[in-house]
Amino acid sequence: MPFTIATWNINSVRLREPIVARLMSEEAPDILCLQECKCLTEQIPVETFEALGYRYRVARGQKSYNGVAILSKLPMMDAGGHDFAALGHARHVAGRLENGVTVHNFYVPAGGDIPDREENEKFGQKLDFLSEMRDHFRWETPDRSIMVGDLNIAPREDDVWNHKALLKIVSHTPIEIEHLSAAQEAGKWVDITRQDIPEGNLYSWWSYRAADWNGADKGRRLDHIWATPDISSAAHGSRILRDARGWEQPSDHVPVLATFDL
Repeated sequence: MPFTIATWNINSVRLREPIVARLMSEEAPDILCLQECKCLTEQIPVETFEALGYRYRVARGQKSYNGVAILSKLPMMDAGGHDFAALGHARHVAGRLENGVTVHNFYVPAGGDIPDREENEKFGQKLDFLSEMRDHFRWETPDRSIMVGDLNIAPREDDVWNHKALLKIVSHTPIEIEHLSAAQEAGKWVDITRQDIPEGNLYSWWSYRAADWNGADKGRRLDHIWATPDISSAAHGSRILRDARGWEQPSDHVPVLATFDL
């Protein structure tokens, strides 16, 4: 039976509860993975989401920062989570469906503003997080798995509004792309969004700093859906819900969706 999965950095699930409910009502993904929930697990407004059919969840919360959650209409059991780079942050959670598919939800550190680990501790933490992701996938090669989340890196030239202008900007620097590629290759992950939409500019994030985000269109594709090769051919229907950036009190990210016939 096909199911649709969505990933969305919501930038506070309590503040943006109304637009999460809007997505659930209008798009009705079977599984919704949220990042940057910015609250403890018990503070997630589950009553609203359960009323819309999302009765299953696995989550790792954190007071005021980070936080990841998987909300599902389909039965799902907790498959754990890892503290990559020993940061003490809630940045990874996994859930397993009854058909044996494991869903990983990641929130990779943003990395600060200076792309130099000697000058910027946060950038070093980001690179270390990605290196540990790589090593984890080497040690435990995933199968029948989907990986989604705000990976905070736009890897391709057409994943940013201006490749040359952003080469020294955190999220599109060569060293970040190399680290992300190494993690992707270690798990043999397939970029489902680009499998479905191989050409053209794609963005999932537009800065709050832009007075006219839509007109300027200075976006980046920071949010991703990947799958292991054994199920990647079952994926289709990828799309990015650009209009959500214009919803009331929006996140600076928008939902990314894909459907799997599994």
